[in-house]
This record gives sequence, structure tokens and C-alpha cells, in this order.
Amino acid sequence: MSTTVAAPAALPAAQAPARTGALRAMAPRLVLGLYVLFLLVPIYWLVNMSFKTNLEIASGMTLWPQQPTMENYRRIFTDRSWYSGYINSLKFVGLNMAISLSVALPAAYAFSRYRFLGDKHLFFWLLSNRMAPPAVFALPFFQLYSAVGLFDTPWAVALAHCVFNIPLAVWILEGFMSGVPREIDEMAAIDGWSFPAFFVRVFMPLVAGGIGVAAFFCFMFSWVELLLARTLTTVDAKPIVATMTRTVSAAGMDWGLLAAAGVLTIIPGAIVIWFVRNHIARGFALGRV
Repeated sequence: MSTTVAAPAALPAAQAPARTGALRAMAPRLVLGLYVLFLLVPIYWLVNMSFKTNLEIASGMTLWPQQPTMENYRRIFTDRSWYSGYINSLKFVGLNMAISLSVALPAAYAFSRYRFLGDKHLFFWLLSNRMAPPAVFALPFFQLYSAVGLFDTPWAVALAHCVFNIPLAVWILEGFMSGVPREIDEMAAIDGWSFPAFFVRVFMPLVAGGIGVAAFFCFMFSWVELLLARTLTTVDAKPIVATMTRTVSAAGMDWGLLAAAGVLTIIPGAIVIWFVRNHIARGFALGRV
């Protein structure tokens, strides 16, 4: 009888360590799930507000639109002052990325492959420009671009952002290029490759992760930067970030319109991340970032 009674008591005791181990294994997933949920709440709330009227937003908190409306999005796609802001932002962001990478790639190669007088000082000077706040350059750029006729054009913002994005791109790419063995350059020269062909067809694919990371950070800075973009534009080239700051009227803040504009602002960044996601992961793992 004692054996029969002891057996059921021993079974739960043996299962207790297994249950404890299962709970410990689930704990990281639970914490990660809660963290992701915490990050998604503001995005969901932004999308939620974009389908509401201002009256419903101001009347109280609701988890979903009680009377969904597309009026906020319709106004953005039909009002030139709104949709032109997205077009202008995409113009100067694309120009800035092209210019920054075109300048940073040969500059980073020079810093990674050659040693010359003042190379370390020049490299630090490039980074010091990245450390300066945009407000320092706002007035000089305003006067310069007004004098040469670039004011209120996408080129004005694109060139101004190069002061910050080129040093960052050089710093990121130099770390990747220094990790590529110099023997590859020598073997390509022995095989008869010209330097432009070697650089484009052989070397750049080897540092594709660094190019993806640099392009990502150049895009992010230019897309969200407000001070220079607002100072150097007025009407023709006004970006969406500047347009979103002017939603206050006599009736108050247009919350629904602002939320819809915010949702549409997130989409280009999400698309860029989707296309360079593999390079970003490799870049964060192997590069300077």
C-alpha cells in the first residue's frame, strides 16, 4: 500500500522541474512579445486616429474608429500643398543619398587603403562636422543659397544634408573596406582589371552591407530632418515635415489630417528598410555601427 500511495506523490514532484524549465524557456519570448507590442501601440494609435474625425478624436478615447472616414487621406492626395510635400521630400532625399554615396565610396576607399599626411586629422574633421548641430549651418546656407539661386529647391536641402551624411557614410564604409583584404586589390591589378571596373564589379559587392547601412542612415537623417529643410524652402520645395507643422487653424489642431500624414510618412521608410534589410543586418553585425 505504501508503494501505491507514494507513486502518485512522486509524479508531480518529477514534473515540477520540467514545468519550471518550460516557464524559463518561455520567459524571453514573452518579454520580447510584450516589448514588440509596446512598440506597435503608438503606430496602431496613429493609424487609428487617421480614420477618425476630429470630433471623435476630441470626444474621448476609442480603440477603433466608431465612424471610419477616408476624408483625411482624400485631402492629402487631392490638396497640392500636401502631396507636393511628399514629392519634394523624396526628391531631395534621393539626391542626397546619391551624392553622399558617390562621394563617400571613393573617400572611404582612400582612407582604408592609403596612408598620407594628415589622414587621421582629416578623418576626425569629417566626423566633427557630423557632431555639429544643424542650427549652426542654417544661416550660412540660407545666405549662400539665396545668393546663388538655389533657395527653395530640392538641391538646397540635398546639398545641405551632405554636410552631415557624407562624414557618417565615410565612417561606416571605411570600417567595411578595411575588413576587405588588400590582396584582392593586388590580384585584380595582376589580372588586368582597370580600377573603375574592379571597384564597381568586384569591390563594391564585397562591401554591399556597408553601402546598405550607409544608405539607410542617409535616408533616415534626410527624411526626418526639419530645421534645414524648413529654413531653406518656402513654397516650391517645402517638404512634408515642414507641411505637417502647419496644421493649426482657427478651429484648432487638425488631428486626423496630421495622423494620416504621419502614416504616409512612415511608409517610405518601411519600404527602404524592406529592400536593404539583409544588408542592414549584416552591416550591424560586421561593420562599425
